[in-house]
Amino acid sequence: MKVFVTGGSGYIGQAVIHSLLDHGHVVTALARSERSAAAVSSAGAVPVSGTLEDPGSLNQAAAHAEAVIHLAQADSGEADLAAATAMQDALGSGTYIHTGGTWVYGNTHGVVDEDAPWDPPHLVAWRRPVEDTVLARANHGGHPVIIRPGLLYGGASRLIDTFFTQPGTAAGAIPYIADGSQHWALVHVDDLAELYVAALHAKPGTVYAGVGGVNPTAREVAEAISLGQGLHGRTRSITLEEARAQMGPIADAFALDQQFTPARAHRDLNWRPVHTRPLELFAQN
Repeated sequence: MKVFVTGGSGYIGQAVIHSLLDHGHVVTALARSERSAAAVSSAGAVPVSGTLEDPGSLNQAAAHAEAVIHLAQADSGEADLAAATAMQDALGSGTYIHTGGTWVYGNTHGVVDEDAPWDPPHLVAWRRPVEDTVLARANHGGHPVIIRPGLLYGGASRLIDTFFTQPGTAAGAIPYIADGSQHWALVHVDDLAELYVAALHAKPGTVYAGVGGVNPTAREVAEAISLGQGLHGRTRSITLEEARAQMGPIADAFALDQQFTPARAHRDLNWRPVHTRPLELFAQN
């Protein structure tokens, strides 16, 4: 299958390109700069010049593909929807995979699936109208699929590092917010990449939580990372206000208590995460 990828030079994008190629797909990828072009070329994809702010280039690239995986993060909900619309218009009945995130659910109050109600922090509240519009295409001959990844780890860069590489770690102990009892729905980047590939064959209008099924607490993660960084398990509690001062609004997302099951992807796509011991991995790094 010919697949066009946005965000191919990024953390998730590199892993997705590798997985697509491993499964025999032909990959083109959006490149907004020479550096991006070099990154996607080195991963094995053919770079396509353009930007998310140029719907024309997106439409043209999608028109030459059989499927699109949209991973790039736009600057606003309006920009994200414009990009999605341009690519869906060109694809017609081809599979269009849009990227969301589990943070839109807010605190889950136990283990939930994709049908849980939304209660997003302000940081990601803009996703609702975008995703509703994307999914509506399923009623008009389109083939939209949405993947909402959990908190990523693995590889050379990790979303989880957004928290643990903040200045608070310089105190010789790994921080966690409040009592650290909030759960995090983790997923390894390589497992997530395999989910994107599997979702090329998902039914139109389907939503999948991109999670590994492992939901440790923030304190457990902090303790494991402390061991891995040679700090002998030392951790420290910081307040949400301190976290906001260090990180900005994303701190509210890291304070969420979230637990998810990947059962739908197991059932529909036969997707099975193979990285299921994140705490052991953190403790080794």
